Amino acid sequence: MSPLFEFSDVSGGYGGAVIVREVSATLQAGQVLAVLGRNGVGKTTLVQMLTGHLPLKAGSVRFKGQSVNRLAPHQHQRLGISYSPQERSVFDQLSVRENLSLVHPSPDLSRYRPYFDVFPKLSERLDQKAGTLSGGEKKLLSFVRAMAEENPLVILDEPSEGVQPENIELMTRFIKERRQQEVGFLIVEQNLSFATEIATDFLVMDQGQVVFQDKASNTSKTALLEMLQV
Repeated sequence: MSPLFEFSDVSGGYGGAVIVREVSATLQAGQVLAVLGRNGVGKTTLVQMLTGHLPLKAGSVRFKGQSVNRLAPHQHQRLGISYSPQERSVFDQLSVRENLSLVHPSPDLSRYRPYFDVFPKLSERLDQKAGTLSGGEKKLLSFVRAMAEENPLVILDEPSEGVQPENIELMTRFIKERRQQEVGFLIVEQNLSFATEIATDFLVMDQGQVVFQDKASNTSKTALLEMLQV
């Protein structure tokens, strides 16, 4: 079976600085690849390169066998890649409703009904400016927007950051449900409990490079914790 998403020997960074060096991984439909590592090791830089927000200095990125190396972020989305960034995850000056309907030709929000049912605060605040939401609520809004696009690949950068534990449990449920529908996920995460609950595969980074990569079934939480504390 050909991979849903793959990146090979990806290197790059900001300006002349190379932050990520020769990172590779393959993701099949229905897999959840959790990218772990301490703060500042290059995880977000990697994701920004994979989604077209930063240029590659070396390496290749392919989605469904097609090179996406030179595509802009909106072209990734049109191909079927949803992305929820760590920073600036919503448009603060737009309402919650406008954030949810921005990339759709119709303002109809029926696609979000399953999410409104479990995250009722979002539906209660549809006409509120997104910038007035708490950090955790903004993360939920970005998560829901990415998930409801129903694309075959979802990339989430620190989705649980600032989110209340009960809502993280609900996010876990949605991710597992989408996995069963053969959706692939690449998730950067600091919350190890959340990561170990959802991941099928792990990739651990340090100083811009991969220091560990394996199936979740072969990896203990204790071993991951030791790597992240080094």
